[in-house]
Amino acid sequence: MCTLEKTGNIFYLTLTGDDEHRLNPTLIATLRSTLAQVKSQSVKGSVLITKADGRFFSNGFDLKYAQAGGSEKAASDRLMNMVDLLKPVVADFMSLPIPTIAAVTGHAAAAGLLLAMSHDYITMRSDKGVLYMSELDIGMTLPDYFMAMIRSKIGSAGARRDLVLKTAKIRGEEAVRLGMVDSAHGTAEETVDAAVRLAEELGKKRWDGKVYSEMRKSLFPELCGLLGLKDVAVLPSHL
Repeated sequence: MCTLEKTGNIFYLTLTGDDEHRLNPTLIATLRSTLAQVKSQSVKGSVLITKADGRFFSNGFDLKYAQAGGSEKAASDRLMNMVDLLKPVVADFMSLPIPTIAAVTGHAAAAGLLLAMSHDYITMRSDKGVLYMSELDIGMTLPDYFMAMIRSKIGSAGARRDLVLKTAKIRGEEAVRLGMVDSAHGTAEETVDAAVRLAEELGKKRWDGKVYSEMRKSLFPELCGLLGLKDVAVLPSHL
């Protein structure tokens, strides 16, 4: 599951436990509820850091939950339901009125990688953990909003190809070189510390949350269009 803590103006959303943090309906619903708390409690200067316990940031959708449906059709229905349920979580991240940072201290695969990419910034552990889009390996096409995220957030055509069509497992230093993450660090603690330093730097800006959210959405029109997010113009209160 996950917890939410707040120190100063920094919110810490932590995927708890020593499992793979697989995304199932229960965890997805908890994420949505937690993000709603963050949104309601945020003020100018607030920043969100998402991190995870254990060896995994998130290993994607809970395939065991899908397979427990009892038939091939039931398993497919459960998987597609999780695809549909995660979409509003991505929309929540893309519309939060504060900067967001993912501290990826373990493997981030498939939907777990999409979760990390939903943040504004990513710090990553370099000695352990990979970024991996596994859908081709398991025989599943990527949902439209997954592909829009990849096109929006990864500038290099070669990097997109290797991630999607080669199912490359990308480590921290390579992810920095490809522009997929902002920095790589030697240990989990250093990765989180880097996220905290970045959060403190961003928090000092004390940007208007509504303006920040709208500027983020305008950067990624294809993705936000698929998520049902519309741009709204915001003008200064005092000209």
